[in-house]
Amino acid sequence: VIQVFDSWAGHLSPRDYDEFALPYQKQVISKIKEKHPEVPVIIYIKQSGALLERMAQSGADIVSVDWTVSMDEAMRRLGPDIGVQGNLDPAVLMGPHDQIKERTEEILKMTGGKNHVMNLGHGIEAKTPEPNAKCFIDTVKNFKHQ
Repeated sequence: VIQVFDSWAGHLSPRDYDEFALPYQKQVISKIKEKHPEVPVIIYIKQSGALLERMAQSGADIVSVDWTVSMDEAMRRLGPDIGVQGNLDPAVLMGPHDQIKERTEEILKMTGGKNHVMNLGHGIEAKTPEPNAKCFIDTVKNFKHQ
C-alpha cells in the first residue's frame, strides 16, 4: 500500500482544490499505478469533509477520512467502489479505555467490515499513553463483525 498525503489541501475551497490540488494528485497516483498497478493507493487530506467526492476522482483506491465526517456518511458519499480508511479522532486515545473501545467499535460497526481499513483520523499524538494506543489496537484486532 502507498499512502499519498496532501497536508494542506483541506484548507482549499472545492473550486481551488479542483484547480490546485486534484490535477497533481491524479498525476502522482497515475504514475504510481502505471509502475505498480497491483499496489493499492490511499489518499489522505486532513479536514477533507467537503472534498470527499473530489478525492475519489484522484484515482486512489481508498480515501482516508478524518474524524470530522462520520464513517457511514463518508461511505454513502463515496459509494461502494472506493474503500475508506479511518477515522477515530486521535484525541479519543487520551480518554479512558472504555471510551476508546466504544468509539472504535462504533466506527467498525458503521462499515460492516467492507472496504475499510481501521485507523485514526490523523496521526497519533506524541503524548498518547502507550496503554491507550494498545487498547485501540487490541479493540480492532478483537472486533468481530456479526
